[in-house]
Amino acid sequence: MSELLVRPQTHDPAAPPLLVNRLSVQFNGTAALREVSFTLPAGQRVAIVGPNGAGKTTLLRVIAGAMSPTSGSVEIYGARPGGHVCIAYVPQRSQVDWRFPVTVADVVMMGRIRRLGLFRWPGRSDWALVRQALARVGMDDLQKRQIGELSGGQQQRVFLAQALAQEAELVLLDEPLTGLDLPSQEAIFRLLDELRQQGIPVLVATHDLNLAAERFDRVMLLNRRLIAFGSPREAFTREHLAATYGGHIHMLADSGGMLVLTDTCCEGDEEAA
Repeated sequence: MSELLVRPQTHDPAAPPLLVNRLSVQFNGTAALREVSFTLPAGQRVAIVGPNGAGKTTLLRVIAGAMSPTSGSVEIYGARPGGHVCIAYVPQRSQVDWRFPVTVADVVMMGRIRRLGLFRWPGRSDWALVRQALARVGMDDLQKRQIGELSGGQQQRVFLAQALAQEAELVLLDEPLTGLDLPSQEAIFRLLDELRQQGIPVLVATHDLNLAAERFDRVMLLNRRLIAFGSPREAFTREHLAATYGGHIHMLADSGGMLVLTDTCCEGDEEAA
């Protein structure tokens, strides 16, 4: 709730959407992230990949302003993340209490409340934005359903609708595709394509290296420190993958010369330390 009371930050038009500088996080003396630095330009879709415990969730939470770093800094359009109402953060499904009695429309309205502030009551225009966001994700006919009654793919689309209603300018998704069937994954990528066309950058933590290679502009290889950050061809080299995963990666060349990557050690959710 405290994040709703913070005075909204203003944008520096000359600043990049996201600037992370020498970011380090420690838990009980153990490094979760060490000296991570990168810049994210507008309109880029970036996959964050790495083994369990690599710090993917921790990185997203620090960027979102939900966690403070031990050292280093994060700037969102030139300002600290804690006061930014433009950041939409969707956690792993395993971290959400789906038994909480709330409707689909109410979940999406939470994005508007973050934009409006805690003590401003949403008006007709806000509810209109909620309905528009649900229509964009194909969920307008389920707006009165309880969120816990939906399938995993439907729940993820509702949270993306929340980001749309919030009018987010930076979207952070933690394992949004885990456990989803192919049609649900494609529905989410269509929405991410819309965000890209609008120039909105998206950071996605994922264990699926094939999707990272095929569907993302850039890939970040993370294992407590930043191993590589660049296009899939630049990031997915044998040297970088060995430094990230050790000997747990098999690499096969496909007919187009691109590498198909199989992660044999990292399945399931990452726990934030």
